[in-house]
Amino acid sequence: MTDTLDTRCCVAGGGPAGLMTGFLLARAGVDVVVLEKHKDFFRDFRGDTIHPSTLELMNELGRLEAFLELPHNKAETLSAVFGEDEIQVADFRHLPTRCKFLAIMPQWDFLNFLASEARAYPNFRLLMEAEVDDLLIEDGKIRGVAAQTPSSRLAIRADLTIGADGRSSTVREKAGLVPRDLGAPIDVLWFRLSRKPEDPPATMGRFAAGHLMVQINRGDYWQCAYVIAKGGFDAIKAAGLDSFRQAISSLMPGLAGRPDELQDWDQIKLLTVQVNRLEKWWRPGLLCIGDAAHAMSPIGGVGVNLAVQDAVAAANALVPPLRAGQPLEDAMAAVQARRMWPTRVTQQLQLVIQDRLLKPLLASKELPAPPLPLRIMDHWPVLSRLPARLIGLGVRPEHVQTPDVARSAPGQPALDLQ
Repeated sequence: MTDTLDTRCCVAGGGPAGLMTGFLLARAGVDVVVLEKHKDFFRDFRGDTIHPSTLELMNELGRLEAFLELPHNKAETLSAVFGEDEIQVADFRHLPTRCKFLAIMPQWDFLNFLASEARAYPNFRLLMEAEVDDLLIEDGKIRGVAAQTPSSRLAIRADLTIGADGRSSTVREKAGLVPRDLGAPIDVLWFRLSRKPEDPPATMGRFAAGHLMVQINRGDYWQCAYVIAKGGFDAIKAAGLDSFRQAISSLMPGLAGRPDELQDWDQIKLLTVQVNRLEKWWRPGLLCIGDAAHAMSPIGGVGVNLAVQDAVAAANALVPPLRAGQPLEDAMAAVQARRMWPTRVTQQLQLVIQDRLLKPLLASKELPAPPLPLRIMDHWPVLSRLPARLIGLGVRPEHVQTPDVARSAPGQPALDLQ
């Protein structure tokens, strides 16, 4: 049996791009359904850094104070350690924003917050455990999606479908949109180690001969990102877990003994890094945003925040024609035109860092010297404000231009089709 729903906009994917889009459209009075294939938002590997650009949007929406009540840690600076030399890479304390720091917060808390805010609007529906597996196409135009729920098939007819279902986007594939692969010579191993009160508070990256690891302060534990050469995980596993623990210990002597907490490879998750983008983000009836339009390297932790910026730009352009029942093609083209430039610039910066710093580093047998730009920043720390602006705000930060409409009672539950 197939259940059918009709809506103005259907969003495939309940990540940062999808939920922020759904929230902004519903807030502006547009009927919207968001589909998320999982039963909850709890995923161990998801981006954890909420940048000042996103915090500024929360301020514009009047929800910053409520958002910052969620558990989080603040990173006012970022540092890189080369051997014994620590260099401040980014100083966010001088940004022209309300919040002059990165908020380190589990992404599931961020997504639950967005979902709760969106549910305050009666024209918002969030369907969990609804996996999009096909598109509804009529006369060459996308008219919605088909999805599978635990209890039935679901057809959602919509004037607009937004593909926000990530770097392995089903919507993108079914629409015949193929991203251009820009290359990524690295992968990342993601794991946790306990954190002690006497540990330094800073989030930092440590560089050594053939190794790089980033420590993210999550309060009572370190979220660790261990960078490896592309496709190198099998060789690391073949060398054995003890060898991997020893590599971490030599890289992070301040964490003495704690690598022994890794007792099983199941505790270590592989992130296969991709950097790609669509040359065209839309076709009639469909717009792709976020990772579905452009997968980012984890360098700088900017992926979540670029996805949110896409969502704001999409809502700003699409709300007027959606509310008026007008054609959407010009608005979708305008979204791509606005967001393609910051995407290209950010990806190009990431590719330069990957190819000129990380790839040679991972192949090196010697302790690397800090790159010249970092050595210059070490002499003139004021220059660390420039990377802070690029990381914290991006090259084209968006601002909310959509209106707010009357809210219903907060905490309205998600639609349950089971």
